[in-house]
Amino acid sequence: MPTPAQTEEKSLRILLWLVAVGFFMQTLDATIVNTALPAMAKSFGESPLRMQSVVVAYSLTMAMLIPASGWVADRFGTRRVYVAAIALFVVGSVACALSGNLSQLVAARVVQGLGGALLLPVGRLAVLRAYPRERFLQAMSFIAIPGLVGPLIGPTLGGWLVEVATWHWVFLINIPVGLIGCVATVFYMQDNPRPDTPRFDLAGYLLLAFGMVAVSLAVDGLSGLGLKQASVLVLLVFGMASLTAYWLHAAKRPDPLFSPQLFSIPTLSIGLLGNLFSRLGSSCMPFLVPLLLQLSLGYSPMQAGMMMVPVALSSMLVKRVTTPLITRYGYRRVLVTNTMLVGLTMASFAFVAPSQPLWLHILQLALFGAVNSMQFTAMNTVTLRDLDSSNASSGNSLLSMVQMLAMSMGVAAAGAVLAGFTGFFGSAQASQTLHAFQATFACMGLMTLASAGIFWQLSPEVRVVKKAEEPEASGQG
Repeated sequence: MPTPAQTEEKSLRILLWLVAVGFFMQTLDATIVNTALPAMAKSFGESPLRMQSVVVAYSLTMAMLIPASGWVADRFGTRRVYVAAIALFVVGSVACALSGNLSQLVAARVVQGLGGALLLPVGRLAVLRAYPRERFLQAMSFIAIPGLVGPLIGPTLGGWLVEVATWHWVFLINIPVGLIGCVATVFYMQDNPRPDTPRFDLAGYLLLAFGMVAVSLAVDGLSGLGLKQASVLVLLVFGMASLTAYWLHAAKRPDPLFSPQLFSIPTLSIGLLGNLFSRLGSSCMPFLVPLLLQLSLGYSPMQAGMMMVPVALSSMLVKRVTTPLITRYGYRRVLVTNTMLVGLTMASFAFVAPSQPLWLHILQLALFGAVNSMQFTAMNTVTLRDLDSSNASSGNSLLSMVQMLAMSMGVAAAGAVLAGFTGFFGSAQASQTLHAFQATFACMGLMTLASAGIFWQLSPEVRVVKKAEEPEASGQG
């Protein structure tokens, strides 16, 4: 008969697997859709070049909900919220599979994003409360592994499902995993709601959420939503005004969602701005590359998915060398140089042609994956390195929100640029579409290159990594 200590240890291990599987579902769903977009577009009678709203809706919804996730878990209990998160994710997945047009699919992706936004923050909070402090880092390192595996197999799995079945199975595979997760959560996750949770800053949250949504929709409206210039301008002005109002509101409150005082920490303010602007460019690559391979180079969905494997593999391999490089050369030199390399490797896709050998495309994708992974690690750690225990949670949530916001805006911006060049070059022939893709890669690469100036503002003395662990909140690090 097992002892109480053995029973408790078993429950802790199952909890760890439960949170890891939830994180895997979230990161898998963020990447598995990209290779299926052309098949979805054909099913709906839409242009594959205007499908970015499917990606934007998911990541933008996650960015909106992340600021409230910690308070929701404290107020209602981790078990209750985690079950609700999985249930929302499964319901959203079913709705995605049943969608009959693009508008329905985008709405279903919003429901999926509501569940996905809660999976990792609430799961991580459950692990933090269940595990002793000396074992927490080891536990979080285990949970981080699915964040690397999801993007590795997601594009290939999505392409394979499209070829052997239909695009609907990209979403239907979440159902059995989600149902098992709900049952396991009820038995192995503690609840522990906190009735004394401080009052939620609802006014500040609404201002922040509306500002993010309005700005993102303004960017996406240039292409995906088909909004006129006047509507885009009105959305952009309202969004910027709402974000400004939040800043003024937060300065007056004793307990805001994100205190303006966080920005008095130089590494955090530079790191957040650098994250936002450099990811605006690089986050569009998982969206653009599968489209380029299928629409302009004649790849099948599965072949296009397999071409993303070098990106994920090289990103995993380069993790080991990032910290020694930062320790030796400092954050400023590494980030300025590497940001330029990310921009240049992105711009190099402007020279892609059907006549080029396969090994060259694989090398190109692997190089991008390596420098992009180094960029994420360096940006994330420099942003959080100088936070103390009193503001670490708030700073980490703010970083997670900025990451997801940059992802949604980056895909929306790439879609707008691609739509503009498609109108210029035409889309009747594959060669015309290729020219539009080439020009888009050049523009997005130059946009990333310009963000190197933000990291130049770091002090050259900032070089020792104080916080070894990298935030896993978005699965993008």
